[in-house]
Amino acid sequence: MEVSCALPTALDSPDHIALAERLGYARAWVYDTPQQSPDVWMTLALAAERTDRIGLGPGVLVPSLRHPMVNAAATATLAALAPGRVAVAFGTGFTGRRAMGYRAITWAFMESYISAYRGLLRGEVIEWEGSRMRMLHPDGHAPALPIDVPVLVSALGPKGHKVAGELADGLFVTLRLPDFMSDFSWVPYLAWGTVLDEGEGSDSAHARAAAGPGWALAYHGAYEFGGPDAVRALPGGPEWMDVVERTPAEDRHLAVHEGHCVELNEADRAAWEAGGHTALRDVTLSGTREEIRSRLDELAAKGVTEIVFQPCGPDIRSELERFHEAASS
Repeated sequence: MEVSCALPTALDSPDHIALAERLGYARAWVYDTPQQSPDVWMTLALAAERTDRIGLGPGVLVPSLRHPMVNAAATATLAALAPGRVAVAFGTGFTGRRAMGYRAITWAFMESYISAYRGLLRGEVIEWEGSRMRMLHPDGHAPALPIDVPVLVSALGPKGHKVAGELADGLFVTLRLPDFMSDFSWVPYLAWGTVLDEGEGSDSAHARAAAGPGWALAYHGAYEFGGPDAVRALPGGPEWMDVVERTPAEDRHLAVHEGHCVELNEADRAAWEAGGHTALRDVTLSGTREEIRSRLDELAAKGVTEIVFQPCGPDIRSELERFHEAASS
């Protein structure tokens, strides 16, 4: 299993990606969440300039945020800066859309978008929004076409399975493992958590800072996909909902997604303090070095080919070092 990392795109992400390369990480994925992050493509370009080996890519792009020509041109630029190191993953949009009050895009739109995007990179004339277009970059403005960049799709259900099977080179997964993973030879799995010291409790200050933002995804996801009742069934869920429901319904998505994958927001802190931390090991990749190594072996046996670890907290260097050491032992 390859060991890669992911970062919620920040101003210091290029430096953290350079560090990840020195530590031996295979690839660095960064998020396309413009409501809370710097531009994903600018960040990757800076990382390309500071690295020589590590793979680079957005994980995941949300198609509705950019015209397919814009993402194709950005992909071409990154491929020129980091030849042979680029891969691109697409998803229907969790925080990248829901934090702005939108629902996920449809799989029909995703299919059309990826088809258009890949056609542009091949140098074809494609149709989009009723118009015919192709990439027209003169020499020196982009690499020569066709540009061959692997494409992955994040999917959990049958519609996504179909699109990924027809248009993707791999399956990008997180939160849960779909039963069709065995259809793909490249399966990165995005996970959050931390390496705990022997005897360290799930309620330690370190666990809260380093694994808490990943743990909070259980509440954010339960709310978005199952509604308030699904959240209330979780440890600390009633306290989480009490905070969220103080916000008017039309702005509630802002309260839910504040600090997403970076820090605990007010609702998350309330759930943690009400005992939600007891679920830390269940919903994140947290544990001692030996426990994490065992969990990774289980994931590999289920078809995961690349673990993608997102560090959190004030000491990203330490989290990257500790996880890579545990995963590589």
